[in-house]
Amino acid sequence: MLAATARVAGDLDLAEECVQDAYVAALDVWLREGVPANPGAWLTTAARRRAIDAHRRAQVLRTKLPLLVERVEPGSTVDDIPDDRLRLVFTCCHPAIAREAQVALTLRLVCGLSTGEIARAFLVPEATMAARVTRAKKKIAAARIAYRVPAPEELPDRLDAVLTVVHLLYTTGHTAPEGERLVRTDLVERAFELTRMLRMLMPDEREVRGLLALLLLTDARRDARTAPDGRLLLLAEQSRERWDRAAIAEGRALVPGALRGGAGRFALQAAIAALHAEAPSYVDTDWPQIVGLYDVLLRVWPSPVVALNRAVAVAMADGPAVGLAALDPLVDDPRLAGYRYLPAARADLLRRLGRAGEAAACYRQALALTDNGPERDFLTRRLNEVRGA
Repeated sequence: MLAATARVAGDLDLAEECVQDAYVAALDVWLREGVPANPGAWLTTAARRRAIDAHRRAQVLRTKLPLLVERVEPGSTVDDIPDDRLRLVFTCCHPAIAREAQVALTLRLVCGLSTGEIARAFLVPEATMAARVTRAKKKIAAARIAYRVPAPEELPDRLDAVLTVVHLLYTTGHTAPEGERLVRTDLVERAFELTRMLRMLMPDEREVRGLLALLLLTDARRDARTAPDGRLLLLAEQSRERWDRAAIAEGRALVPGALRGGAGRFALQAAIAALHAEAPSYVDTDWPQIVGLYDVLLRVWPSPVVALNRAVAVAMADGPAVGLAALDPLVDDPRLAGYRYLPAARADLLRRLGRAGEAAACYRQALALTDNGPERDFLTRRLNEVRGA
């Protein structure tokens, strides 16, 4: 709704107001006349009409508030981008705004993530992220940045930010930050839709191919990630017969092309996911090769989360003591201060080393940072196990 309304409103704040007004109108009209056959279309039409009416009543809004989408002629770039949401993603990823602000603003306005969910994705406090989004919107207003759908030659410069948005959208859906469901299916499906449209729009871009491969290979395990009773199952516990082999085949076919000519961060992650998918069992996974790929990924993308994942792979390749030695330097990294998977990973390695007391302390720390129901249940079970050891 916001993406469709923004094209008519030409203004970010006005589009948001019109969408909210449409919901208010629906509460009144639908109670009196009943819910229409297509509620989404009704709401979108109502929001767009309010945007048109607002322009008719007060043309001055166009000069007081920053333009979001400029009018374009038929046959220009806007017709080449096949979805309103994808157009708005490219539009919001404006190079005049800091990269993190681009991504955060897009996730908030286009993808519908809450400020708290975005903060978790960026590993920062919610108040910090709220201030960052507010500053970005104020900069738009103060600098009077004219947002427009970028020309074809401008798309590659915005692509990395767009891919980051879609990847974080998928990651948030893959394991929901809070609630009683492990997966937010709506976010996962939205990420796939956007990625496949990117693939059609930019078929020669290696990192687009890499992101689609990564999503396919990761999501192929979705049905196997929980037991019939809802318990979370780690990769080592999953039944590989429940993995989606069609998705794995599609993802694996994309990896060579994504790696050809220079590997980016999404292509390298896809290559790691492919090794997991190809392994006949968890213990038979090619862990040394995965560690090697993480070494390359760390050079391309020096992220503390990548370093954490590498340490877990090292533990499988060389034993939990070596893995713990690789993990321990990350404990003092402030970027991981609120990241629940750091104490959870340390707890698992300490448990495997028989250091039950230290493992229990780490499990309690991970529990304090976890709001996802299935993850909390898993950590609680593991905590009870080490307490009884």
